[in-house]
Amino acid sequence: MKENVFEVLLYLFENYMDEDPDMMPDPDSIRTELLAAGFPDQDIDKAFSWLESLTQGQAIQTTIPTFRVYAPQEIAKLDKECRGLLVFLEQSGILTSSNRELVIDRAMALSAEELTLDNLKWIVLMVLFSQPDQEAAFSRMEDLVYDNSPAALH
Repeated sequence: MKENVFEVLLYLFENYMDEDPDMMPDPDSIRTELLAAGFPDQDIDKAFSWLESLTQGQAIQTTIPTFRVYAPQEIAKLDKECRGLLVFLEQSGILTSSNRELVIDRAMALSAEELTLDNLKWIVLMVLFSQPDQEAAFSRMEDLVYDNSPAALH
């Protein structure tokens, strides 16, 4: 079964997002479940590493509005629609500039050459879920992801 890291991440997020951290199975049990579901061991390792990176490193918090200039490799991976979504999410208060940077970092860490808009929405949701005090932003983003509401960029 050919899968990729993003599909492993989605599986983990959808199956364990509502779990109480104290009731979570150990990583070995989760790995066994993922292998049984047909995910390659290499993709599982990369997904665990990707998730681990969400909690490592402290984001720089700023109250000053920022302007983001994308590097050529970011432009290649995040098309105009994806970059527009990030601007929309930041302007609407769903993403902070710090979380935007974490989203971009995690998007760039995926091996896919180009991300779809739906993939980026899921990455944003995973980032917000992993960050403290982002429940309201997570809820708003969850509505965008599950309702498939188009993000109007007016």
